[in-house]
Amino acid sequence: MKAFFAGSFNPFTVGHLDIVARARKIFPEICIAIGYNFNKSAESDIRQRVDVIENLFKDIPGISVISYSGLTAEAALHSGAGVLIRGFRNAADAEYERLLADTNRELFNIDTLLLPSLPALSYISSSMVRELEHHGVDTARFIPTHEDVIRMLG
Repeated sequence: MKAFFAGSFNPFTVGHLDIVARARKIFPEICIAIGYNFNKSAESDIRQRVDVIENLFKDIPGISVISYSGLTAEAALHSGAGVLIRGFRNAADAEYERLLADTNRELFNIDTLLLPSLPALSYISSSMVRELEHHGVDTARFIPTHEDVIRMLG
């Protein structure tokens, strides 16, 4: 069964990589999907994120990367996925994700696998990375490399 891991991934972090690596132990195929809103995101920015993530996973079979707009559950079903993958960092995230999972199951008949972040990664978020970068802080340790992907999934 194919799984669908959606997010803005702006940027794709080591926390996201951990979720993909753990989900890959369950699902032979994972579609990493970058959701966007034409009114909020430039097409070039979305294409750049797709390219970065494709490059990270270029040697890993069964991992695909797409962009989409609209409802995540509809995009997942359109891609042939049978389940959504979602990560969460804390109790507030978990409750939000559970409600979203219930909605997607009720309206689109698609289940969601919720994976908690590892405690060591629970403080990492894309918005935190962007804020640190804005202030000139080196964020390299939060951004996975191709070597990290090979080590975790290869």
